[in-house]
Amino acid sequence: MEPKLRCGKTSVLKVVFSFLLLIFLLIPPVEAGLREHVYEKILPNGLKVILLENKKAPVITFQVWYRVGSRNEAYGKTGLSHLLEHMMFKGTETVGAEDFSRIIQEHGGNFNAFTSYDFTAYFENLSADRVQVALDLESDRMQHLILREEDFQTERKVVMEERRLRTEDNPKAYLMEQLSATAFQLQPYRWPIIGWMEDLARSTLEDVKAYYHTYYNPANAFIVVVGDFKRDDLLPRIEKAFGSIPKGMVPNQDRNLDPPQTGERRIIVKREAQLPFLIKAFRVPNLREADGYVLEVIATLLSRGKSSRLYQSLVREKRLALHTEADHPLLFRDPGLFLVAAELLPGQEVGEVEKVLDQELERLQKEPVGEHELEKAKNQLEAAYISRQDSLFFQAMLLARYEISLNWRAIDDYIPSIRKVTPEDIQRVASRYLIPDNRTVGTLIPLPHKEEKPRLEEFSIKTQMVK
Repeated sequence: MEPKLRCGKTSVLKVVFSFLLLIFLLIPPVEAGLREHVYEKILPNGLKVILLENKKAPVITFQVWYRVGSRNEAYGKTGLSHLLEHMMFKGTETVGAEDFSRIIQEHGGNFNAFTSYDFTAYFENLSADRVQVALDLESDRMQHLILREEDFQTERKVVMEERRLRTEDNPKAYLMEQLSATAFQLQPYRWPIIGWMEDLARSTLEDVKAYYHTYYNPANAFIVVVGDFKRDDLLPRIEKAFGSIPKGMVPNQDRNLDPPQTGERRIIVKREAQLPFLIKAFRVPNLREADGYVLEVIATLLSRGKSSRLYQSLVREKRLALHTEADHPLLFRDPGLFLVAAELLPGQEVGEVEKVLDQELERLQKEPVGEHELEKAKNQLEAAYISRQDSLFFQAMLLARYEISLNWRAIDDYIPSIRKVTPEDIQRVASRYLIPDNRTVGTLIPLPHKEEKPRLEEFSIKTQMVK
């Protein structure tokens, strides 16, 4: 028989209060903002260093971000950003191909990397007293990476197989890929982060070498460190490790943007799948415009939790959908796609689900959101923003995402901008962007399975990075 917990309400409240007080003391207060706690320095070679001391635990996250992702690739040369990410673990003149992971593990840390439309990032999470390990490894491969033909041939096959698993054999991911290719015509967001299979097949080692020498230099990178360190100790060590690396050229980051869309676009994908899937994509601004924050609130009203509008309407009341989602790409460098999606229940019609989705979007345009519902959405966004910062890794990643999209200092604009959103803002923004002439609609029509296939990983419309 398990012992019962015997404590009164007062004791429980004391425990909760003590925990919240501890969190408050350890994490920089969000109300005051992170800006005043963050230190920035740009080294003579152009490398930006962003430091945030956080003493909540004796650990650090050390991250190197390169301003290069799939948006920097050229037509016919897609997938190079992710391919190079793989090659970055194949060794240097002093660190062998298998040594990188061994060294990190021997020091009790973990590491990984990920590629997105706008960036490629590498990180190590280590005990604070082992930060020199990350300094040595990252500075070494920023300038001394060895790119061998045999490694390239192996990793290209790995990436192509990764694409087969994640996209070719995942009908929702395949639909999303085709949807982006239809919604964008000029912007490089039109091709997938992992690249088209045909481009991967004809890529060469020389392509990767040229990409490395163009984009992997201090002037096109920045470092973010969050954790238990002293700036006066860590900064000179960063300068010593990275300061002698040649600056390199600053690549042109401007890319063509699509003109305003002037009519609805539709695609249909027929793949082996269990259930129909519907996605509506609307071209929208990001954090560079105030309307981007209004769209954050709209996405929350539509899909955050079981009390959200789409869940209540499509899942609970009408029982048309198994699952609904809405997502806004606030932290993109260029304007992206506001997505609304629904996975249908067996036997339901796509047309009926689309009708309800349209009704909910029109409702945002015609009816002012109630005070209570709007306040709830704002509270949800603020709570998520604050609670995620309990993670050192997330704090570093958030600073980096803002730096990529605009500037890390914009991080403190989030909560005030969300709080300013009014019912009139929601009606205005929904009427401007969430309209038929600005949308691309994608529909997955299931085909029967020809053979048993291995279970696929879950898919979400929020997926924006490839590891």
